[in-house]
Amino acid sequence: MADPYQNNIYHQGGGDSYGTYGEGGGHDGYGYQADYSPQDEDAASDATEGHDEEDQMYEGEYQGIPHPDEVKAAQRAARAKDRTAGSAVSELEELAEQYEDIMEDCGHGRFQWTLFIVLGLALMADGVECFVVAFVLPSAEKDLCLSNAEKGMLGLVVFLSMMVGAFLWGGLADKVGRRRCLKVALAINCIFAFLSSFAQDYGFFLFFRLLSGIGIGGTVPIVYSYFSEFLQMDKRGEHLSWLCMFWMIGGIYASFTAWGIIPRYGWGFSMGTEFQFHSWRVFVLVAVLPAVSSLIGLLFMPESPRFLLENAKHDEAWMILKRIHDTNWRAKGQPEKVFTVTHIKAPKTAEDEFIEIQSATGTPIQRWAVRSLTLCKLVLRNVASLFSAELRLATLFMAVIWFCIAFSYYGLSVWFPDMIKQLQYEEYEAKVKTFHRERVENFHFNFSLENQIHIEGEYIRDKFISIEMKSVKFEDSLFEDCRFEDIRSTDTVFENCTIRSTVFYNTDLWEEKFIDCRMENATFEHNKHGCHLDAMRENDVLIYLVSFLGSLAVLPGNIISALFVEKVGRVKIIGGSMLISAGCSFLLFLSFSQAAIIVLQCLFCGVSAAAWNGIQVVTVELYPASKRATAFGLLNALCKLAAVLGSSIFASFVGITKAIPILLSFSALVCGGLVALKLPDTRQKILH
Repeated sequence: MADPYQNNIYHQGGGDSYGTYGEGGGHDGYGYQADYSPQDEDAASDATEGHDEEDQMYEGEYQGIPHPDEVKAAQRAARAKDRTAGSAVSELEELAEQYEDIMEDCGHGRFQWTLFIVLGLALMADGVECFVVAFVLPSAEKDLCLSNAEKGMLGLVVFLSMMVGAFLWGGLADKVGRRRCLKVALAINCIFAFLSSFAQDYGFFLFFRLLSGIGIGGTVPIVYSYFSEFLQMDKRGEHLSWLCMFWMIGGIYASFTAWGIIPRYGWGFSMGTEFQFHSWRVFVLVAVLPAVSSLIGLLFMPESPRFLLENAKHDEAWMILKRIHDTNWRAKGQPEKVFTVTHIKAPKTAEDEFIEIQSATGTPIQRWAVRSLTLCKLVLRNVASLFSAELRLATLFMAVIWFCIAFSYYGLSVWFPDMIKQLQYEEYEAKVKTFHRERVENFHFNFSLENQIHIEGEYIRDKFISIEMKSVKFEDSLFEDCRFEDIRSTDTVFENCTIRSTVFYNTDLWEEKFIDCRMENATFEHNKHGCHLDAMRENDVLIYLVSFLGSLAVLPGNIISALFVEKVGRVKIIGGSMLISAGCSFLLFLSFSQAAIIVLQCLFCGVSAAAWNGIQVVTVELYPASKRATAFGLLNALCKLAAVLGSSIFASFVGITKAIPILLSFSALVCGGLVALKLPDTRQKILH
C-alpha cells in the first residue's frame, strides 16, 4: 500500500555515530523537502480548527511592519548561515538549533494543549500534596492519638520526602527519560497515598505519606523540563507560565474538597473498634484523583523527542515529531501539510556505549546491578557538572533565588494561619470565666462547661453526666463523693486538686489530666480508650477558608506573568515581584486583626506567584537538555529544604513576636530579588 509520507523516510548516517541533518533538500543547513513556503508553515499556529488565514490581510503590511512568519524565516536563515559559517559550533548546539526549526514547523496546537492538561494535572497533584496533611491533621491527631512531636514529624516528613523525590527523579529523568520517570513517580504517589487513607496506626500512616511524598516530589522538575521540550522559543515562556496555574488549582481543589468532606462525619464507616474510616480519610482518597488522572493521560503521551535525540534514539524521535506535526496541522484543517524533515543530527554519547557494553555481559542479576550502579554514577556526575566552570555561576544565582523565595513563601504560609489562630486564642482567652471558692452540693451538671477556670472550689455529692468539658481548668479544688460519667474533654485539666471517694465511669479523663492531684479512694471504670474527633473545634472552617483565599489570590499573579513574561522579560518579572513581595511582608507590621492578615496574605501570594513562574521558566532555559531535569530537581530539593527551615523558624515565633519573621522574610526577598536582576535574559535563547 502506498505511504503518503514515503518521501520522508528517516535516514541515519551509515558510518557515523550520529544521524546527519542538513544534506540536500535545497535549504542551507538542514534537510527539508520544501513543498510550502515559510509563510505557510505557521500560518495557523494560533488559529482554531479550519480557520484559513490566507484570506486575511496582515494589518501591518502597509505600515512597513514585517510579518511574523517573515521574521521567523529570517531568524531561521540567520541560524542556518551561522551553522555553515561557524566551524566552532558543537554538535549539541547544532542539534538545538535544528530542533527549534523542527518545532516551529510542527507548530503549536492540539498536541501541546493535550499535553498541557495531562502535565497540569500532575502539577496540580503536587499542589494538593502540600495541603493534604495540614488539612487532615486536626482530625488525624485525634483519630490516631498523635502527640505534639508526632504532629510535627508528620508535617515535616511531607517536605523532606518531596525534597528527596525532587533530587532523585530529576536526576533520573535526564538519564532514563522524562515520561518514564514521571509515570513511575505518579504511580508511587497514587499507591501509597491510597494506602495511607486506610492506615490505622501512626507509624504506617507516616511511612505511607513518606513514600507518597517521594513519588510526588518528582513532578515539578520533570513536568517543566518535559513540557518545555515540546514548545517553540516564542511560546515557551508564556505557556510554561500558564502551566504554573495548575499548582494554584491544586490548592483550590484541596481547600474546597477538604471544606466539603472533612466536617461531614457521616461520610465514613467502622468495622468494630479496630478499623475506623472517618471523613478525613475520604478526603485523602479524593486528593489522589489529580495524580491518577495525570497518570492515565501519560499512557497516551510520547517521550520527549529532544531527550531521545540526546540519547541517539533517532527513529523514535522522528516518529514522535511527525506525530506532533500531523496532529497539530490536522486539527487546524490542513492535513495535507507534510512533515518534511529527513535528517537529524543527534550525537551518540560515550555514556550510551558504556552502558550497552557493561549491560550485555553476566547473569541477569549482575547486569541489573551493573546497570543500576552505572546509572547512579552518571546521575551523580551530572549533578557535579552543574558546578562546572560553565554553569557554576548560574547554579549559584538560581540556588540563592530559589532558597530565598521558598524560605519566605513557605515560612509566611505557615505563619499566616498560625497568627490567625493566635489572635483567635487570645480573643477566646479574654472571654474566660473565672470562679473563685464556689461550693456546689448535690447538683447535677447536665450542661457543657467551656472556657472556665475554677479555683479553690468545693464539689460535694455532685454528678457530671453526659457533658463535654472544653478548655476547663480546676485548680486547688475538692471533689468528694462525686460521679463523672460519659465525659468528653478537650484541653481540660485538674491541677493540685483533692479527689475523694469519686467515680469516673466511661470518661476520657486519663492520668495525665490530673496534675499533682491527691487521689483518695477514687475509682476509674471503663475509661474510653483511644482518641475521639471533636466536630466543634478540630475542624474550624477558617483553616480551609484561609488556604482557599491564599490559593485563589495566586490567579492574578499567574495571569500577569503569563501575559508579560515575553514582553517584559523573565528577569524583571522575578526581580520586581520579589521586591514587591518584600514590601508586602513589611506591611505585616500594620496587621492587628484577622481580616488584615488575610488581606496581606492574599496580596503576598498573588505577587509571589509571578516570581515563582519566572523562576521556573528561567530554570528551564538556563540549562542544557542533558542537565535540565537534574538542575531543576536539585534546585527544587533546595526549595523544599528552605520550606522546612522557613516554616519551622517562623512558627516558633508565633505568640512571641512578629518582628523577627517579618524581617527575615523581608531580607530574604530583597536578597533574592537583587540577585535575580543579575540573571541573563533568556527570552530569545534556544533550548540547548
